[in-house]
Amino acid sequence: MPRLARRVVCWYNGYNLLTEGKGGVFMRNLPKLLFQRVVVVSLAILLQIGFLLAGMFWLRDYRQWIHIALSAFSWIAVIVIVSNRNNPSYKIAWIVLILAFPVAGLTIYLLFGGNKASSRENRKMERIDSVTMRYLHQDEAVLAALREQPGPAYNHARYLLKSACFPVYDNSEAVYYPGGEPCFKSMLEELEKAEHYIFLEFFIIDKGEMWSAILDVLRRKAAAGLDVRVLYDDFGCITRLPGNYCKKLRALGVQAHVFNPYVPVLSARLNNRDHRKLMIVDGKAAFTGGINLADEYINVTSPYGHWKDCGILVRGEAAWSMTVMFLSMWDYVARLEEAVDAFRPFYPVGQPDGRGYLQPFADSPLDYEDVGATIFQKLIQSARDTVWIMTPYLILDEKMTSALCVAAKTGVDVRIITPGIPDKWYVHAVTRANYEVLTEAGVRIFEYRPGFIHAKVCLSDETNAVVGTVNMDFRSLYLHFEDAVYLSGCEAVGEVAADFRETFPQCREISYARCRHIYLHQRIGRALLRVFSPLM
Repeated sequence: MPRLARRVVCWYNGYNLLTEGKGGVFMRNLPKLLFQRVVVVSLAILLQIGFLLAGMFWLRDYRQWIHIALSAFSWIAVIVIVSNRNNPSYKIAWIVLILAFPVAGLTIYLLFGGNKASSRENRKMERIDSVTMRYLHQDEAVLAALREQPGPAYNHARYLLKSACFPVYDNSEAVYYPGGEPCFKSMLEELEKAEHYIFLEFFIIDKGEMWSAILDVLRRKAAAGLDVRVLYDDFGCITRLPGNYCKKLRALGVQAHVFNPYVPVLSARLNNRDHRKLMIVDGKAAFTGGINLADEYINVTSPYGHWKDCGILVRGEAAWSMTVMFLSMWDYVARLEEAVDAFRPFYPVGQPDGRGYLQPFADSPLDYEDVGATIFQKLIQSARDTVWIMTPYLILDEKMTSALCVAAKTGVDVRIITPGIPDKWYVHAVTRANYEVLTEAGVRIFEYRPGFIHAKVCLSDETNAVVGTVNMDFRSLYLHFEDAVYLSGCEAVGEVAADFRETFPQCREISYARCRHIYLHQRIGRALLRVFSPLM
């Protein structure tokens, strides 16, 4: 065949592949993709940033006195940053950005640097705090009994009670699930038992087998007269659910609200996402953990290899704390004032069952108490023998890095499991940038070879653990709404330890020598990533 003819045939075949194959699907869907809400809103925000930066650069070029003023404002911003109560790593990242790029850095800081609540947000947060304090009360006999127990559990529980206002219980039980599949099965079983209400609060909900099965139960229960409510984060679902999905749920009899709508307005509040995962059934059974309501969490789809996750079911009076968590957030979003006590079921008054202590707790980014970060640090610092952690992201500040390194240097067996197949390459690059300093101190790093680790678990001495939604990364520890369950002396703690033992052989260990064996440009890149990681 002549060369020209071959080229024509190749072009024709390529065109057919583009229009009829996967590429054709992409081309046909391109207009739809371009006009998705996330694209439109993100472009609007980027345009606003672009106009602001262009205006400030223009003023700098044509007005020398404005440049001097901007420099002065930059130093004022630095002084404000140094004097505030934010995390030191967060301060350093902003200071470096502002001093290196005064115009752009100052602009971005003014737009997104604030991490605490406005006066309006403070008023809304006061309602959440008042609901929590009004309807959750500590049984002093339980706290006194815990004080007599050996180990650090009393101090851990007392911190969570004083700082987050969540009580500790000794008459409840927890079941730990080492994967999404068994947790999902248990979720469906508990949902079918519902007699009064079902409350769901999740970061991600996505159409598929998992959500279809749950939605079918919600629809039937709502039709039977139960109070069914769904709360989901707008940014977490923006590429998965249509913008009017709340209306579709309401048409099924399900009350629904979206948390913190992703709108084309520049605001630091865009950072504050509802990363919690709660499923409440009648106030008697409550789930949390890393599992969202999407098919990858139960390995129906496998975008990043095998998805390793975890969940926990709380039964008994401790589930009331999680119910109050949901109702206070529902009040925050829906702006209602309900009689929360009306949702409280009857909990038989009984003696401690000897199955240990449970303490569900929540964490808010709109105050100066970093509950999730602090309880992790206390678990690490109080450990005598072991600290084992599973986390999808490892983006640490200096305090957390120091706690892990000091524990390892004192002889504690510190191990961290991270993904072998990441879901976000740039976040995994930051995760790996933390390996060298940790492994040098004796921390052992394991990457999960079959796929992606999404579990959020911290185990200390195989007697105390935290299972919940909190990642070991800056956004989760300091910028998101989170929840978790503190466990001490429970059977579930042994189940957590067994999960670690079964997972370690499926991982490859990353040695200090391997961390050191990188090129100079990689070393420079990782150093920069560590500096600016709090801003990611």
